[in-house]
Amino acid sequence: MDRQSNNLIEQNLICKKFNAPFYDFDESLKLGISLNVREGIMPIHGLRHRPEGDTNGWYIWAGDFSDNSDFFKPLHTLHLYEWKPEIIKYLGLPPGWRFLIAPGYEDVWFDPNLVI
Repeated sequence: MDRQSNNLIEQNLICKKFNAPFYDFDESLKLGISLNVREGIMPIHGLRHRPEGDTNGWYIWAGDFSDNSDFFKPLHTLHLYEWKPEIIKYLGLPPGWRFLIAPGYEDVWFDPNLVI
């Protein structure tokens, strides 16, 4: 089985586990990510807005959030395979959904404030 097929299966399983509809994404689109995600800082947070332009709506960060204008950097989603491949299984969640992961911990929920 190729990488993309395996990821689609994992993404669909996450969506089913949390009763969320699957919402596909294009790996060539960008997401916003904090650079500290590569450093192994925990927990890892992710939230998805509606896709816009050349982005898929995802914002991902590690540890504490910052509202500094340069906190999130654009990254083509494809590069997550190098950065943090364990995040990819959550990317099938639709706009309005969030995840929080840490060793031995996983939480996924819908946040209606993200799609207002």
